[in-house]
Amino acid sequence: MLDELVSSFYAHKDTSKAIPMASYMKNSFPFLGISKPGRVQLEKEFIQAAKKQQQINWETVFFLWDLPEREFQYAAIDYLLALQKKLAFNDIHTVETLITSKSWWDTVDTLASNIVGQLCISKPELVNSHILTWAESNNIWLARTAILYQLKYKSATNTEILQRIISKNLGSKEFFINKAIGWMLREYSKTNQAWVKNFLDTHSLSSLSLREASKYL
Repeated sequence: MLDELVSSFYAHKDTSKAIPMASYMKNSFPFLGISKPGRVQLEKEFIQAAKKQQQINWETVFFLWDLPEREFQYAAIDYLLALQKKLAFNDIHTVETLITSKSWWDTVDTLASNIVGQLCISKPELVNSHILTWAESNNIWLARTAILYQLKYKSATNTEILQRIISKNLGSKEFFINKAIGWMLREYSKTNQAWVKNFLDTHSLSSLSLREASKYL
């Protein structure tokens, strides 16, 4: 099934779309030129078969991750999303490898807000054992993941943890960190405007973070 998936991706290569797709990602990765709807359609049987297996095959994930074209990393993430409730505590180490390899916002943000977010819901002890450490990491993608892992939590957001993580990253000159801070606060403002407004009033944020965080206030 995996070989068929890879073959079908290559068979649907579209150079006319691949060039602008790569350009949008700052030419950090080669693309086949397959749009998301097209990719989902090509993956359909592969994902269905994966769900029936009821367990994550990490060899499959890394086989896809190691292929050069970016659509294969997206396919690996789609595979994980389909099986995210099967994630175990120790899988955090493997997910960390994905976050820190072939890193860019397109893969990291989905891993952060879905895979890591799901892991921390089912295994909350990971927050102390890993997430708070990531928040202080010199690797910007681990720090960004720590900021964004609660992105979809809404009323379940742990504001004490959120404040600690953001505070550790205030003063950063890194665009992807400041953007993440603003994005996380903007998203949480949909649930708790008062808390976000108070946070903005009592902390010094970069202009980028402040602009993003204030959009719904």
